[in-house]
Amino acid sequence: MFKILEKKLLSAGVYYMKVTAPEIARNRKAGQFVIVQVDTDFGERIPLTIADANADEGWIVLVFQAVGATTYKLSKMEAGQELPAILGPLGNPSKIEKYDAPVVVVGGGFGVAPCYPIVQAHKAIGNKVIMIICARNKDLLIFVDEMKAICDEVIIMTDDGSAGRQGVSTVPVKEICESQCPPAEVIAIGPPIMMKFCALTTKQYNVKTTVSLNTIMIDGTGMCGGCRVSIGGETKFVCVDGPEFDAHLVDWDNMMARMKTFKARETEDYHKCNLELAAEKLAAEQKK
Repeated sequence: MFKILEKKLLSAGVYYMKVTAPEIARNRKAGQFVIVQVDTDFGERIPLTIADANADEGWIVLVFQAVGATTYKLSKMEAGQELPAILGPLGNPSKIEKYDAPVVVVGGGFGVAPCYPIVQAHKAIGNKVIMIICARNKDLLIFVDEMKAICDEVIIMTDDGSAGRQGVSTVPVKEICESQCPPAEVIAIGPPIMMKFCALTTKQYNVKTTVSLNTIMIDGTGMCGGCRVSIGGETKFVCVDGPEFDAHLVDWDNMMARMKTFKARETEDYHKCNLELAAEKLAAEQKK
């Protein structure tokens, strides 16, 4: 049922995968995610945000970075193969409101991909959308053409100035907040440090700011407790209470500290996957 229709490399370690999932495609809303299982036996379940979908054709798009054992295995699958399990849509949909002022959407790294359905939803109700796409360099930019096709304005920011303007996301966010037409809402999705400083910037101007904390999720169903965060002093679980929250209420330092919990294990498992791949390649060569 979950057949891979298309797979491509978007940037270093970041993959685009279009998968058949008709029920999910018909029912998903902007901001929601799915749980993907790559192995049938004792396979890890990973949450991935739905980056695009087509209800008529029955497919969804997943964009992910190969950073751990499961995403590494997923990155090795090709078009024509089938995923054993995809569960969803999960999570609370984005709150899409009609505004007279523009909506500014900030996407950092591969966090640009989950911004895409949110932008689509805002454009569908007639909102003006200014998209800010940020990356370390031009080679890490993704979804630029897709965003240019639907947004009213697209601003490219790279750390090294190799594409667009040189600088970080907070530079254009600050400029727009200080303009004659400040944004009605800023939505930021990307590395936690980027979202934190976007929130600190917009707070000075009292601009409503929403962030997606999907990067901290683990099992995606609220059972493991790994996505526990502090929002306005209250404990929330990203996968069931979110994944979107008021950026000005997030305890960013606590969240970023918690995200380091499994870093050593992820690195170890990723290393093992590389060793297994090398061993398989050697074994295949020896058989020839």
